[in-house]
Amino acid sequence: MRILLDTHALLWWLEDSPLLAARARSVIARASAVYVSAATVWEISIKKAYGKLKAPADLEEQLKANRFEPLPITVAHALAAGSLPLHHHDPFDRMLIAQARAESLALATRDRLIRKYEIRILAI
Repeated sequence: MRILLDTHALLWWLEDSPLLAARARSVIARASAVYVSAATVWEISIKKAYGKLKAPADLEEQLKANRFEPLPITVAHALAAGSLPLHHHDPFDRMLIAQARAESLALATRDRLIRKYEIRILAI
């Protein structure tokens, strides 16, 4: 399985948080590839700057240490995110949905609104 981590899934993984279910942690650990979107890193950076979120100062190194693959945002991803039905209004989540669809990835998330889209979900 190839997985794209939602922001909270990534942070819970890095923190070894009990909020990330053991089953989900096991699936992520065994995945053939785990991706982190540039949108996720962007969201973390913004929320960290506003003091709304705590995240590792060495996030890029943490991604490498965990062998997570970076997923850049392409023009095709941006167009797809803009054309999604308006079930979800968060632009970062809309980008993750578009990327998961375009790249045939399962999205690891707890966000119930994302389930309204036709993508594979790894419920965490």
